[in-house]
Amino acid sequence: MSLYCATGSTETDLSPEQLRFLLTDSLAKLGARRRVLAVPPDQSREHSRAGELTRYAWEFYGDRMTEVLPALGTHTAMRPDQISHMFGEMPQSLFRVHDWRNDVVAMGEVPAEFIHAQSEGKLSYPWPAQVNRMLTDPAYDLILSIGQVVPHEVIGMANYNKNILVGTGGPGGINRSHFLGAVYGMERIMGRAINPVRNVLNYASDHFLNHLPIVYVQTVVGRRDNGTLAVRGMFIGDNVECFLKAAELSLKVNFETLEKPIQKAVVYLDPQEFHSTWLGNKAIYRTRMALAKGGELIILGPEVKEFGEDKAIDGLIRKYGYLGTEATLASVKAYADLANNLSAAAHLIHGSSEGRFKITYCPGKLSKEEVESVGFAYGDVSLLLKRYNPAKLSHGYNTVDGEEIFFISNPGLGLWAERSRLTGA
Repeated sequence: MSLYCATGSTETDLSPEQLRFLLTDSLAKLGARRRVLAVPPDQSREHSRAGELTRYAWEFYGDRMTEVLPALGTHTAMRPDQISHMFGEMPQSLFRVHDWRNDVVAMGEVPAEFIHAQSEGKLSYPWPAQVNRMLTDPAYDLILSIGQVVPHEVIGMANYNKNILVGTGGPGGINRSHFLGAVYGMERIMGRAINPVRNVLNYASDHFLNHLPIVYVQTVVGRRDNGTLAVRGMFIGDNVECFLKAAELSLKVNFETLEKPIQKAVVYLDPQEFHSTWLGNKAIYRTRMALAKGGELIILGPEVKEFGEDKAIDGLIRKYGYLGTEATLASVKAYADLANNLSAAAHLIHGSSEGRFKITYCPGKLSKEEVESVGFAYGDVSLLLKRYNPAKLSHGYNTVDGEEIFFISNPGLGLWAERSRLTGA
């Protein structure tokens, strides 16, 4: 068990040259490798800097890096132009597509008794530790899992073994882990490195993945004072220590505590990154602990065109809507299609304000009827982009037409909470 790199602080600003040096220096410590598989995220995590880090690793290993498997989870496969945009001049022929329904193998099973304990008695199913079958090929003597540690709605803090067990996982693992997080309560999980969902994945890693040659390459990304992005840390290792150090820094860099609740938040969804509510609902997850009761969240999504990245999940979202925990759990009990896709059920719970605040969704490519049918209010994105022009707003509080708003340019880069929600005051 080794930690090859642990560099970073709240003030660190790693340049591309420094990222390359830290990565290649760590890879050199691993010794010679014959065949390498890289497992980076897809374009929905572009800001992780995983694209350039994967390219640096490819330049280091040359033709010994034989495949790249983006950790799609249930996301849509990357298009050639998205691969080029994120990974640069890497050959398209290196890239494989993770088929989460058909291309996985079970490495073992976390017992139902463990899930029962982690869920505080609410659930009692076993959890299959599934990965893409490529990871089990003994020809690979290095699997590079590359990504960003940042607060996350399902797993508390993203990355580490989630990139493997969910990003390259299958229906059972994805569905049941997401549902565990939703039932336990996302607001009890977000920003916490150790929580019930992470405990399940760590159990699986400790018992079933130890023989795989996985090395984790993890960044922590924050904002400079001018709003641009900076890499605040780089952590490379083959065990949980690497993740915990990154999570500790991420909590300092990415978690913003507010002294008062937000009455109106405006969140912009980058057109390159967000094309669905499945991803765009990060705007809801990451701000829900900061919004005032009776407040409003306006989500500007000029390229949002669908609800689910997966067609079956898209259909379930359209059918059942974001109607809150009680309604969703009732539907899980009553309808087999939702009960058989628990990640969709978890997503429906996560995407509801539970009636606490208004959600006005402004998608560029979904109709008013579609948006309202799933339980959101609808806003005209062209009109609201003029009123709340992202190019003219700064992160945090702004005054627009005499009204105070809180602006967030990318919800995937942080977590916001009003102080009393954390202290119980």
